[in-house]
Amino acid sequence: MKYRSTLWLICGFLLIRSFAVAQEYRRRETNLTAFIQNLFPVQTEGIDYQAVYENLYQLYANPLDLNTATRDELAGTSLLTERQLNSLAEYRTRFGSLLSIYELQAVPDFDLPTIRRLLPFVTVDAQNRSLSVRNPTDHYLIMRVERVLEKQKGFTSAEPDKNGNLPRRYDGSRQQWYWRYRYSRPREFSFGLTLEQDPGEPFRWKPGHYQYGIDYVSFHAQFQNRGRWRNLLIGDYQLQIGQGLILASGFSLGKGTETVAGVRRPSLGGRPYSSLSESGFLRGLTATYSLHKNWDITLLAARNRRDGNVVEDPENHEDKISSLQTSGLHRTTAELADRASLLEQNLGIHLLHHREQRWQLGATVLHTVFDKTLQKRDLPYNRYEFSGKQNTVFGLHGSYLWQNVNFFGEAARSSGGGVGAVGGAVASLTKRFDVAMLGRYYARNFHSFYANAFGENTRNSNERGLYTGLRYVIYRKLTLGAFMDYYRFPWWKYLVDKPSQGYDYLLQTTYTPTKKLTVYGIYHDEHKEKNLPTRLSKGQETVKTVRKNYAFNADYSPSRIWSFRTRIQWGGFRYAGYSASKGLAIVQDATADFGRLSLSGRLAWFSTNDYESRQYVYERDVLSTFSIPAYANKGIRNYLLLQYTLNKHLDVWLRWSRTDFRQQETVGSDLDEIDKPHKSEVKVQVRWKL
Repeated sequence: MKYRSTLWLICGFLLIRSFAVAQEYRRRETNLTAFIQNLFPVQTEGIDYQAVYENLYQLYANPLDLNTATRDELAGTSLLTERQLNSLAEYRTRFGSLLSIYELQAVPDFDLPTIRRLLPFVTVDAQNRSLSVRNPTDHYLIMRVERVLEKQKGFTSAEPDKNGNLPRRYDGSRQQWYWRYRYSRPREFSFGLTLEQDPGEPFRWKPGHYQYGIDYVSFHAQFQNRGRWRNLLIGDYQLQIGQGLILASGFSLGKGTETVAGVRRPSLGGRPYSSLSESGFLRGLTATYSLHKNWDITLLAARNRRDGNVVEDPENHEDKISSLQTSGLHRTTAELADRASLLEQNLGIHLLHHREQRWQLGATVLHTVFDKTLQKRDLPYNRYEFSGKQNTVFGLHGSYLWQNVNFFGEAARSSGGGVGAVGGAVASLTKRFDVAMLGRYYARNFHSFYANAFGENTRNSNERGLYTGLRYVIYRKLTLGAFMDYYRFPWWKYLVDKPSQGYDYLLQTTYTPTKKLTVYGIYHDEHKEKNLPTRLSKGQETVKTVRKNYAFNADYSPSRIWSFRTRIQWGGFRYAGYSASKGLAIVQDATADFGRLSLSGRLAWFSTNDYESRQYVYERDVLSTFSIPAYANKGIRNYLLLQYTLNKHLDVWLRWSRTDFRQQETVGSDLDEIDKPHKSEVKVQVRWKL
């Protein structure tokens, strides 16, 4: 019997290899927005969703070659378990390079749902053809313009007041402009240029004020695998090192339905930055050099102009920065005054020792210098915030792989004596059961400006916590996931006037009865402490709060052309001792893909008591753009999206969206206010593949 089973296994393997050679996988464009919605079915604080989308988009545009990708690169997708990562490595060692992406079906522990989710981000170059004669996989130019159709207050004319002063208005036009150029070949080189002009931002040429026409300009040039030079990056970049306690890119899944795989951070080194977020990146030079087959050294130097609120200090006769501005908006006189007001310079080094992808140990130093003193307002919750002109962070990180268990951790210390530490383990205990545990300790005086390690706060400071996640495959069509996270904040926070604590947990189940139907349900419960708003209390009282979210989602694809998504989500928020604010959203999406022409649309109805019970629902948008509006109050939301491929070089997108509100006469506030109960937006985008 054992001989017969082995014979059938070999025959099956040879059949798949033969089929793989005969077939060539045609990679289709995927809906990245829907992919992120499945990762984050309920909105969670502390996650930069735009950065997650941007990194997924870059991974989609430059897919990993399954025959050459490292374990850390594959782990960086957060889609594979430790057992699956080991199985793929052993399969490549035993049978050599994969001949086709279809061969993933022959890799032990790879199921069809995992393969389907992985397909948009991987490829196979089995023939190893000369790179010099191949066309680059990613060479394009994108241009986009978008506009709110109703006129907002900031773009209206205004009469001077009695003193002859004009009220505040935006200085630029109503359109948002965007251009992106990218020319790259995976594991070889990448060149990129990104330009953006937000609505209301003026075109100005003032080199003395660091304005060069377009408000936001981002550029990078990257070269990889040139002899011992593993990576060389000039321009805008991020680094993902260790668990992100000193240097971290924006790609962090945090807490979502990937309750296990998204916990550990792989060391990916320098990565080009081309996001539209105008903060959180380094501008300068970074290089990684292989000292030995097991030793790498990374150097970085950066010089950035940051937006900051400048205040005068008459006692010391100097200007200080009371807060850093991260919105990237420069539309009014006040916003333009904050633009590029702070010079920041960084020098850093990272030394990494690794061996056969089993273990690694690294050391990192980052030194930051500002040309002005950073000093936040003298308020209790700012007592332990960074103050000064210089900060140095030193840290150690490591990981060790034992069978199907991966241990990892990182510890660091900043100039003020504050310590940060994070560590844990991710394990595939059986083929069906995966578990993760992670603990973190971030002192209230720990300061690391480019950190993005796992945590509840938006910054790695003033927090202690313990996270446990699990994933269980009941059988191949039914999966359960859950996490529990407990955290404490030893000092005050913004809008929390005392040391506080909290916890949250998530339960999730996914059922895939057929290839055409996927259903999942989510329950997320979050308990924190927060100051009562002034409308409820005249004093500064801090009470417990509870936020509950429920979601039911069904994806159905009856044919190759048609696909539908039905989503119902509801939840509420309440302060202890007060009635809850409740919200509900019902969403129906439909997509028709005729090959060269694709149409998709949405009809959504929502009703919430107020903004506290708002419902975040992801929307499909033009390629390279991410949309997650908050559905609040009462109304209807619609959008239509058209994509048409004129030829192999040119794609066109057209998107129209509109929200109609009931029981209110205006939309928005301050200069964004619209004197109508509805808001409409239109986008036009073209992509030219060169």
